[in-house]
Amino acid sequence: MGPDDGKTRCPWCLSEPLYVRYHDEEWGVPVHDDRKLFEFLVLEGAQAGLSWLTILKRRPGYRKAFCGFNAAKVARLGEPDVLRLMQDTGIIRNQAKIRAAIGNAREFLKLREEFGSFDAYSWKFVDGKPLVHRCRTLKDIPVTTPESDAFSKDLKRRGFKFVGSTIIYAHMQAVGMANDHLVDCFRYGN
Repeated sequence: MGPDDGKTRCPWCLSEPLYVRYHDEEWGVPVHDDRKLFEFLVLEGAQAGLSWLTILKRRPGYRKAFCGFNAAKVARLGEPDVLRLMQDTGIIRNQAKIRAAIGNAREFLKLREEFGSFDAYSWKFVDGKPLVHRCRTLKDIPVTTPESDAFSKDLKRRGFKFVGSTIIYAHMQAVGMANDHLVDCFRYGN
């Protein structure tokens, strides 16, 4: 089960040390760095239909395959790169997801140009502060919110792919735009 350190954690992370580390150090922590925001946009899109653990285990492969999550470099990838990435066992070899990551990088750069940063654009959907829910059980954690609906709709309007409301809400949780740690979790108030 989880580590024997006396800390109460959200039960979803207790089956795997990688999950525990992600839960303790990243999930729900506000991120304002565009490269990290782009990373989670790519990873959450890749996760569609798969477990988050599957993606976490491939995170180093994604970092290598997608230029350290440098959106400007990813935006310059072309057809030969798509074919190369389709052979890369370090990532999920789904052509639609690979193409979406590249296309989303191009749209990401346009948003940065328009808003000054992706950070400024994305955090406006939560008025600059994290949504904090008082969840007591995993069933209480929402899978979408009005904020993720609006964020998703705007991203789609701008040409982003793999950005449905559920994916975007998971992104919001990952980057701390939403804090859905259970109230008895040691991370809830942090």
